[in-house]
Formats: sequence, C-alpha cells, structure tokens
Amino acid sequence: MSAFVTDGPGRDAPTGTGSNSDAGLALTGERTVPGLDIENYWFRRHEVVYQRLAHRCTGRDVLEAGFGEGYGADLLAQVARSVTGVDYDESAVNHVRARYPRVEALQGNLAALPLADDAVDVVVNFQVIEHLWDQSQFVAECRRVLRPGGLLLMSTPNRITFSPGRDTPINPFHTRELDAGELTELLVTGGFAMETMLGVFHGPRLRELDAKHGGSIIDAQIQRALADAPWPDDLLADVAAVATDDFDLLDAQSADIDTSLDLVAIAVCP
Repeated sequence: MSAFVTDGPGRDAPTGTGSNSDAGLALTGERTVPGLDIENYWFRRHEVVYQRLAHRCTGRDVLEAGFGEGYGADLLAQVARSVTGVDYDESAVNHVRARYPRVEALQGNLAALPLADDAVDVVVNFQVIEHLWDQSQFVAECRRVLRPGGLLLMSTPNRITFSPGRDTPINPFHTRELDAGELTELLVTGGFAMETMLGVFHGPRLRELDAKHGGSIIDAQIQRALADAPWPDDLLADVAAVATDDFDLLDAQSADIDTSLDLVAIAVCP
C-alpha cells in the first residue's frame, strides 16, 4: 500500500481507509477526491489554490490540463466563460462528464493537447507537472494553445519541503519535483514571462494542529497510512475539520517561498 495518492488535481495525499468518495470515483492512488474525511487535509490544501485564483478565470475560456476528479474544473466553471478539461484517465473523463456537465471533458495526452492553437485564455495545471515525464513538452503545448497574453496557472509540491534532502522524489508517482527556481526556469525557458510565484503555507490554526500532533499534522497522517491502522479519533476529527481558510497563499514579499508546502506560478504567454 502506497503512502501517497496522486491525481490531477489534488495529488500527494496519504492513503487510508475508504475507497470511494460520495461522487463514486474510486480512490485508486491516482487522485484525491472530495467527501472523504481522511483526504480532507489534502483536498483543502489544493482547493484553496482554485478558490484564490478563480478570479483570474472570470469571463475567460479555460483549459484544465489534468483535472482528476473534476471538482476544480467545476469550481472554475462558476466564473469562466467556458471550461475544457483534458485528462488521460478514461474513468475520470466519464466521471466528470456525468457529475460536472458544465465542464467539457476530453480524454487526451498532456504532451499533445487535443486543442487548436490559440484556443484558450487560461491554462490551469494544478498538482500535475511533477508527474510528467516530458515537462518541457507540456509547457510548449500550454504556450501553443494559449492566446497571446493568456495565463498559465500552475501549482506543484515544493521539492525542498516535500522531498527534503533527496535526489529523487519521495512520492513514487512523481517523475521530477521542482523548487521555485527550477519551476521559474522551466516556464521562462518555455517562452513564458513570470508574473509571480506564490507559496501555500499553513495558517495559524494548522500551525496549532502541527504542534498538537507531534510537530507535523502531515507526518501524523503519513504515519497512520504507512501503519495501515485505524486513525486516532482526535487526528481524524482534526483532519476532517480542515478548511481552505486554514491555508495561506503568500508571495515572496510576505514569506520565504522556499519554505512553502506547494508552489503556485502565474505566467503570461507572450
């Protein structure tokens, strides 16, 4: 049993008891899904980025490249003119078509997006790039399908804090993790202009929960997953109660990005 599940969006969560969300999409090791108490920390940690950046999609044609369960694409569809999602997983595509009808779900390879040139105003790619073998090719595809002046919104685990002191990712589903400098280089080399780099951090309440659970609520969850044992009631209750407001999304003027949990890049297509 892996200590992590991986998806698009919402990857990198420890597995535990339970196999399906209320939506009916199986928790297979390839995605985080809403509706599971043991997944809630990771779900909220990724949902917060959608919520805080949704305004960048208002009235625009949006592509989500790697949509996983689809909750994020549906959230963006509340404000966007249109949302198209591309995912390699046929079961995820069928799930999104049935559950989130305002999202146009397509099956396809992110290294060869099934869209025309200059097709969208925004590409969203949250918690996906670290899973791709050819990251540069994907960035090139993002530039191809974006209209001039369009935005690439990308998030990924911060290599420095996610796999500290390792040459290879701790998550077996990851091919290459990035720090802020490496992510910037990837996007700039791919022809994008960086607008900003943000970081996801624990807010005050989560820092209190870190202290309560031995210094890290993340490690506490992973330890239970590795043990494949029932969760203590207090840990499960604390994880189930995590909200998006418990996370901070901060820029380099407000915090040291290298200490963030996840990186969030906003880049502009020339």
